[in-house]
Amino acid sequence: MATFLYKLGRLAFRRRRYVALIWVALLALAGFGASSAATATSSSFSIPGTEAQKAFDLLEERFPGGSADGATARIVFKAPEGEKVSQAANKAEIQGIVGELKSGSDQIASVADPYTANAVSKDGSTAYISVSYKVNSMELTDATREALEDVGHDVQDSGMKVEIGGDALQVMPETGATEIIGVAIAAVVLVITFGSLIAAGLPLLTALIGVGIGVSTITALANVLDLGSTTSTLAMMIGLAVGIDYALFIVSRYRAELAEGREREEAAGRAVGTAGSAVVFAGLTVVIALVGLAVVNIPMLSKMGFAAAGTVAIAVLIALTLVPALLGFAGKRVMGRKARKAAEAENRPEEKPNMGTRWARFVLRRPVWVLLVGVLGLGAIAVPAASLEMGLPDDGAQPKSTTQRQAYDMLSDGFGPGFNGPLMVVVDTSNSSDGKAAVNRVSDEIEGSGGVAAVTPAVFNKAGDTATITVIPKDRPSSVETENVVHAIRDAGDGIRSDTGAEVLVTGATAMNIDFSQKMNDALLPYLALVVGLAFLLLMVVFRSVLVPLKAALGFLLSVVAALGAVVAVFQWGWLGSLFGVEQTGPIMSMMPIFMVGVVFGLAMDYEVFLVTRMREAYVHGETPGQAIVTGFRHGARVVTAAAVIMMAVFAGFIGSSEQMIKMIGFSLAIAVLFDAFVVRMAIVPAVLALLGRRAWWLPRWLDRVLPNVDVEGEGLRKDLSEDGPVEGGGERELVRV
Repeated sequence: MATFLYKLGRLAFRRRRYVALIWVALLALAGFGASSAATATSSSFSIPGTEAQKAFDLLEERFPGGSADGATARIVFKAPEGEKVSQAANKAEIQGIVGELKSGSDQIASVADPYTANAVSKDGSTAYISVSYKVNSMELTDATREALEDVGHDVQDSGMKVEIGGDALQVMPETGATEIIGVAIAAVVLVITFGSLIAAGLPLLTALIGVGIGVSTITALANVLDLGSTTSTLAMMIGLAVGIDYALFIVSRYRAELAEGREREEAAGRAVGTAGSAVVFAGLTVVIALVGLAVVNIPMLSKMGFAAAGTVAIAVLIALTLVPALLGFAGKRVMGRKARKAAEAENRPEEKPNMGTRWARFVLRRPVWVLLVGVLGLGAIAVPAASLEMGLPDDGAQPKSTTQRQAYDMLSDGFGPGFNGPLMVVVDTSNSSDGKAAVNRVSDEIEGSGGVAAVTPAVFNKAGDTATITVIPKDRPSSVETENVVHAIRDAGDGIRSDTGAEVLVTGATAMNIDFSQKMNDALLPYLALVVGLAFLLLMVVFRSVLVPLKAALGFLLSVVAALGAVVAVFQWGWLGSLFGVEQTGPIMSMMPIFMVGVVFGLAMDYEVFLVTRMREAYVHGETPGQAIVTGFRHGARVVTAAAVIMMAVFAGFIGSSEQMIKMIGFSLAIAVLFDAFVVRMAIVPAVLALLGRRAWWLPRWLDRVLPNVDVEGEGLRKDLSEDGPVEGGGERELVRV
């Protein structure tokens, strides 16, 4: 592989104009596709195999035209102090709005008058209008949204407070200025690392091109493939981070080769042949982790994983082709001014120990202490993970300034927190001899169970074989008590089915969230086994070792559990919550653990591959295990540190998002990279390797014969180069053998 990549790097360097033109053309093509594609009209959320999804599908079948997947809105009114919404003037205002809504858009399916739908609070201070739409929130037209947002402006002049909740106002999440700040920090780190604006700008430019192609392609295909609004955000987040990192690895190795006196084309070939091999395998681990999300069998999550994996694949291809091409355009300006002057004077001073060298030597002197401090420190941070509660954020997690959050709070105050997450109980009586009696029994069972605030009368479909019952829990949608209510209804349904033949199913947004969380929990261990197992085999091929991949996997698990502990402390317990803009604590997003495992594992292996392949390379070429550790840190520590800081800055930029899910993802990935890069890879890894010595690179002979030799460390490449002639002045010569 190293030899093939060496040739590819030299070819891209030599044919740089064509390579650059191809990538610019791809960017333009993707941009044209995104701009001309129809706006994404759907973002369906389904969870195959769950009871909530089964009930949802039954509703669509038995209640045709009911728009079971349609958007919903609640316009909540609160009377001025000392007044009631039932007073003549206030009632007239609210009923006038009901009439406006019914005639305001042809996308509206139904509007419920609060005075006939029992939607007035007991104290008379609060009322709400329920609005159902024929289409989902992503298909609502701007005119329909504006009509909804404009509702009640005139009413507010009379003193009533009006706020709007529901998913009808759902829009693309805003990330704010902090995302730009993250990229700016990345630029500063690159300038400090390279001491050259050209060298610093090159990884940023190539990463932006890669992300531009990836996100534009996702946008162009969003309508066709039914991609959710967060798909492009995730692809941008990961694509930008790995794109900068991979280009950074190549540019850093290229500069090292130039410093050793190589000609520019030769240096580009060697950089791609060595660091490029690490990039390929690091990219493969990220792709495996992201594509592996498909095992959860949730279409939305699978699509997010595939889209992000595609963006990572683009980042790898750009690092192997566009980066060496742009290095050809940059000339010697890719080196800092001091380095260029030293090269021109052919004055190469003896290399002084850098910070990475000094740190590696310290770890070699105190490996046990470094290992204990690293493991115990991460272990302490991981403790909150034992209190993990999972769910999906609702409007109660929105910023307090939003109308959705204020509507949520007004409903909680006026009716009780359970009104923000009603449950829909669907009773299939097609196999029951007495459907009405079965439905009445269901209602009685629900009313008799604890944790229920209200149960509405059953509503049958035209055929009379299916009924729906709305259940209002006492507690908020994301609480454990509400989850217990769902389980209690389902347990009672088992007995009802055996006695009457009627099937009882619970659905609605709250039940969907509960089933989603359970499905994520059930998939976590199989997913871990698949991803870690495949990556273990891949790393075993890369490092020709059994213990090094094992250590890499165990170190990752430690860092991801510690990161999960930090997420629980901030978002569930509220520690330092105000610092990160967390206005409402609550359960951790149910997809977070499995998502962190997928993304962080792939990213963690970037540093493992880049740092340890340098050590492996030195060990293969005759250095002792201790010397190889020092060599690996001398060449790789600064680059890995810069790459980690850049990745943290990019991820942290998404903490400023207005969307709780994006905010939590950004924080979790940033803190996980901090733990994994600086504690696991820079401290625990060298400590373990120092303790293992030569045993770290042990591989059974039979396994050595079975595993393919991909020559990541470039041993075969170096042999070929030495046989074909000296490297100096050999820039135009092609290798004879692959």
